[in-house]
Amino acid sequence: MRYTAIVLAAGKGKRMNSRVSKQFLELNGKPVLYYALAAFEKSAVNDIILVTQENDIEYCRKEIVEKYGFRKISRITAGGKERYDSVWKGLQAAGQSDYILIHDGARAFIDQETIARCMQDVVKSRACVAAVPVKDTIKAADSNLLGVETPDRSRLWTIQTPQVFEQPLIYEAYRKMTLEQESGTAPMVTDDTMVAEHYMGIHSHMVMGSYYNIKVTTPEDLILGQAILDHAAPDHTVPNKK
Repeated sequence: MRYTAIVLAAGKGKRMNSRVSKQFLELNGKPVLYYALAAFEKSAVNDIILVTQENDIEYCRKEIVEKYGFRKISRITAGGKERYDSVWKGLQAAGQSDYILIHDGARAFIDQETIARCMQDVVKSRACVAAVPVKDTIKAADSNLLGVETPDRSRLWTIQTPQVFEQPLIYEAYRKMTLEQESGTAPMVTDDTMVAEHYMGIHSHMVMGSYYNIKVTTPEDLILGQAILDHAAPDHTVPNKK
């Protein structure tokens, strides 16, 4: 079986309030993106498709892939305006793998155990996602910011990445959504599990992730990320570095 990881690094990071895209900000002297790529480089996936902004392709090639000796990155491709556009570009570049792992490059602290659990689970479930149970009480609010509903916390999970699918399933789901996007009839989606649910009727199985698997999105996340690297993160060094 062939597994391909699509790592998304085409975001501009507006919430970071930085001229530098969030995935290229540094932690311990290395770009945030480095750590996510290193995790998949060390995993059992067969290859990695890196999706970034078109004007960042050469930077990624020289300053990340070549500089740090990544060998599993088979292609760097330009993403699109929205996340779902970038996923579609990655799926088209991935070819005929059996399973696709879609991961946000800003989730720097993904660990080997979570990747392995997802790779094993998708063989049985067809679609799965790394996730963790919520710790807080969640309130649904109305337009006046009044709490109107308190969902049962025991049934709520915080969704992370990777999100993992049979390749034909997720490819067909995104193909259908792309057609609807062109006609202006597609629904608003925020992650890949929603695409699989809406277009293929497939519900994703929850796979235990890690509370360290945060997405570096806002300035305070850099502080948390540094603490994770200092005290809790797994080894994210690239094996067999040139």
